[in-house]
Amino acid sequence: MGVIDQAQMRSILGHFCSGITIITAHDQDGPAGMTCQSFSSVSLDPPLVLFCPAKSSTSWPRIRAAGHFCANVLGEDQEELCRAFATSGGDKFSGVEWRPGPSGAPIIRGALAIVDCELEVVHEAGDHDLVIGRVLHLDAMPSGRPLLFFRGGYARLAG
Repeated sequence: MGVIDQAQMRSILGHFCSGITIITAHDQDGPAGMTCQSFSSVSLDPPLVLFCPAKSSTSWPRIRAAGHFCANVLGEDQEELCRAFATSGGDKFSGVEWRPGPSGAPIIRGALAIVDCELEVVHEAGDHDLVIGRVLHLDAMPSGRPLLFFRGGYARLAG
């Protein structure tokens, strides 16, 4: 077995369509957040979810230190918001309507679903961390369509 080329791995795994979340938290400096497409359910009993932030993320250390987070599942009309939270630095929450969830983490207005969690455990996983959160509260909009990521770009459901 040879060395796996990173560009090829990104391209091939880009064929797996994923939803997009904005992971948020609130610390002594205010709200923090980042776009994240690596989010998944882990367990129903106990209720656990996971996300995988890059170790190079400037928002992840604040979220980790807060000890809680909210995964805001984005709708198809939230691409601009997704792009804003994917950038490094700056005031990502400028002009963004949100309210605190049960953990204190921001719930972004218009999110299709929210999963509010306390940090359970963090595992190192190469150039990313694997973060498992215990679900405290969750909710969803009665309708709406997801913003998706596929082959390196944004996608929407047809029909």
